[in-house]
Parts: sequence; C-alpha cells; structure tokens
Amino acid sequence: MNETASKHNLYIIAFYNLENLFDTTENPKILDKDFTPEGRNKWNTKRYQKKLKRLSNVIAQIGEKETGFSPAVIGIAEVENREVIEDLLRTNNLQEKQYGIVHFDSPDERGVDVAFLYRKNVFELLDAQPITLLVENEEGIRDLTRDILLVKGKLEGKLIYFLINHWPSRRNGDNQTEYKRIQAAQLVHEVIAKIKKETIDPAIIIMGDFNDNPTNISIQEHLVTEEFFNPYASIFNNGLGTLTYKRQWHLFDQIILSKNLVDTEDISYQNANIFNEEYLKEWKGKNKGRPYRTYIGKWHQGGYSDHFPVYVALKIIA
Repeated sequence: MNETASKHNLYIIAFYNLENLFDTTENPKILDKDFTPEGRNKWNTKRYQKKLKRLSNVIAQIGEKETGFSPAVIGIAEVENREVIEDLLRTNNLQEKQYGIVHFDSPDERGVDVAFLYRKNVFELLDAQPITLLVENEEGIRDLTRDILLVKGKLEGKLIYFLINHWPSRRNGDNQTEYKRIQAAQLVHEVIAKIKKETIDPAIIIMGDFNDNPTNISIQEHLVTEEFFNPYASIFNNGLGTLTYKRQWHLFDQIILSKNLVDTEDISYQNANIFNEEYLKEWKGKNKGRPYRTYIGKWHQGGYSDHFPVYVALKIIA
C-alpha cells in the first residue's frame, strides 16, 4: 500500500511519557542508583526487556487504526540516554519501522531526557537543538531540569517546527512550583520568536508533559496564545486525563498546534485523542481504570507507564 495514499493522507503526531526508561547500569553523573539490580527498585535486565517490549507495542499501535501506520513522529519523555531509545527501536515491534532519533543529554539531575522519533520515509530532519531552561528553586539554587527540544523538519514536504517539553514537576506542590512552568512557557515563546525570524508564518507543534493541565495558568495564559489551538482543553473539560494523582485525573500530556495547521489548503488538523486502550489500564482493585504503570512505590508491577500517550491526526495533501 502506498503510504501517501493510505487512509486519506492522515499522519499521526504523538507524545508519550515512558515513565523512567532507564538502563540497568549506574551512571555516577546522575541519580539513577534506584534503577540498578542492587538499587531500591531491583531494576534488572529481565524487567528492562519487559518494559521495552511493552512500550514498543504501544508506540507501534498509536493511531494505527486511523492511518494503518505507527506515528509519523513521536515525542517521548523520561528516557535516560540514547542507548535506551536504540534498544526500544530494536524490539520486534519497532525494528522494521525505520525510526530516526533526535536526542541530547540534558542537565536533569535524574538524567531523564526528552527525545523525538521520526519515520524516515515520511519525515525529513533538517535541524535540531536543545534549549536549556534556566530556573531556580526558592533558595536561589538552579533547578536542574529537562531541556526543551527543538526539531525542524519536513513532514511529507511540509515544513513544521516541533518543540518537545517535559516541564518542571509539582513535587514540592503545584502552587509552589508554578512559576517554573510559567518560565518554561515563556522560554517556548522566546524560541518561537526566533523561529519567526527565519520562517514567515511557521507551522509549529508544541507537545509534551507540561506537569500542568490545559486550565492551569502556565498553559492557558502563557503558552496557548491567540496563534495556537489546544485540542486537549475540551478533552480535559470532558473529564478525561492521561494520569492520576490522589485519585484525580490530570491531563498533563498535550499536543498544541499553531492555527495555520488547523485548516489550510494543504494541511489540516483532524482530531486529537488519548491512547487509553484497556490493556494500558489497571484491570482490578482500587486503581482499576488508571494507567498500568511499571512501579507503585518500589513494588514492581511490570506495566507500561504512569501516563497514557496522546496523539493528533493531520491530513496532508501532497
């Protein structure tokens, strides 16, 4: 089947927080001791291989029902290094998909990074660079967090800029850490201002785990300006989410589009979804229906991730 003619010219853009995809070897430069055979989580080769198999199965299936193919591009979060991504792509589920990798090591103290995967037969990589987010904690000490990843390329010949994010966490309270995520949103727009200097009316996709919902100030007031459309705002308003915390659903994982991607002659947004198939959920007990994660505390469940993936479909007329 000719891909460009398949399923009405639809292409899937996805994002997935992989929940601590670490190798089993301790790296003295980062805080990864828990994810070693001797560490708190007793993280070993068998558990690692099981997680790779499960995650790769999910990635291969995102949007497949709609397009007949795995995602054209996918942003991922919480990967330790390039090697774990390569291991992921070597699995039986993904080894024939011919994904390329964009990854840079970030200064995050735990060593978890964002990355970008693209199917080489539909996406042409032109440029990529990490954008460092400089934020401080309340004591004035730098908070070592994830870089924002900027990727420039052509999806079936259409120039698109991607910004992949994993914003500072809520670990010390959402209100107490909100300023960090506002700074992240402001940095995104600094990058967009530079993009506009090289490209007139650029097509931009902002994706990531923002550690905030569509209704939070960082997203609603600082990130989604009048030039952008956030399809996950209505999804969240309908009570859906990608993760739970204290029995509440949150939708931290979002894909936000510049409005020139929503409806033009040659490219148009079709829909947005959460990939929350039943097999990704807890099937019994008090956590029934929530993401079937790898660990709860130090207890190894052997699941997938504590987040569901998200994806949007774009129609491209070549």
